[in-house]
Amino acid sequence: MSGPFGLILAVVQAVLGVRVGCRLLRTGRDTPIRSAPDAAIPAGSLGIIVPVLNEANRVRRCLEGVMTQGPQVGEILFVDSGSRDATCDVVREYARREGRIRLIQAGPAPEDWNGKIWGLHHGERALGASSEWVLTLDADVAPAPALGAALAARARERNVRLLSVATRQHVPDALQGLVHPTMLASLVYRFGRPNASVSSPSGVLANGQCCLIQRELLRTLGGFEAARGSLCEDITLARLAARAGERVGFFEAEDGLIEAEMYADWRDAWQNWPRSLTARDALFGIQGWLGLLEVVFVQTLPLVVLPFPSRGMLRRVNVLLMAMRIGVLCGIARAYSHRPWSFWLSPVSDVPVALALWRSALVRRHTWRDRSYVREKGSILAV
Repeated sequence: MSGPFGLILAVVQAVLGVRVGCRLLRTGRDTPIRSAPDAAIPAGSLGIIVPVLNEANRVRRCLEGVMTQGPQVGEILFVDSGSRDATCDVVREYARREGRIRLIQAGPAPEDWNGKIWGLHHGERALGASSEWVLTLDADVAPAPALGAALAARARERNVRLLSVATRQHVPDALQGLVHPTMLASLVYRFGRPNASVSSPSGVLANGQCCLIQRELLRTLGGFEAARGSLCEDITLARLAARAGERVGFFEAEDGLIEAEMYADWRDAWQNWPRSLTARDALFGIQGWLGLLEVVFVQTLPLVVLPFPSRGMLRRVNVLLMAMRIGVLCGIARAYSHRPWSFWLSPVSDVPVALALWRSALVRRHTWRDRSYVREKGSILAV
């Protein structure tokens, strides 16, 4: 692989590689969120909202965690959007044991609403006036007792009104250990390392599994309804906040503060994560497409190019990019509570993951939670 084509490829990779390298250097300079037992957070100032839909098999860990939250948490709302399993029965069981837990029936989401954001919207409307902060959690997370106070303390210390957590991930099998880390690495290439606060709409990253937002800011942005037509509602909300001049925080958390098991197996991850992983919404723009190009040319191609005979600039560039790829892999290792042996081989899935991301970004129709969505100019319509 040489000649003019090799030179052009090397130049493109070098330019995009510098973009990624600068991003990695300027992010990740803060510290992870730690427990804050002495934080003077007013009692009842946090309200937790957990949207649920057919979560009976995995919601108990979340319920066990939220009911141990300190007095800073005054309300815990589980918002159901039409579950057909025993989800509501499980929530009612825990509500009888913990007075702060309530079940809210939102009903099925309308056609032009993302189902999760529909639940969050109804939950926020049901919160009492004392809840100055809204903590949104997914049903697949297991929060530690100190989580709410720790997040509120970090928001106050860093003077941010919206932050989310890069949750510790649990990967149950070796096959998912090949796919999940590569997908996670694509976020690091496009948005940088966690433990940073960013004010650029194109550079913010958020994780709806665990997100804290000041209620006043949420209302200023138009409430959760502002992200009603997005398939990546967490990032859309963060982009809207950054566009309004806010710094948005994205942090890791110390061991045990919060853990998530996103997908049951590799098929579940492969079928469902690319839908939101592309982060394509109405604010995606040229920077979003450049990010997907970075996944191809900077993350994926070095492992493709290096086995072929090459020399000169092309080989030197790809050796450096391969070193970056190994560095990113080592960096995300701490994101997993348990790493199967396949984790260290996950770069072999870079090519199929890159193709899956581009396919997800380009196709109009997506399926999620038994609903089909059609993307129309950055928004969605359920069909």
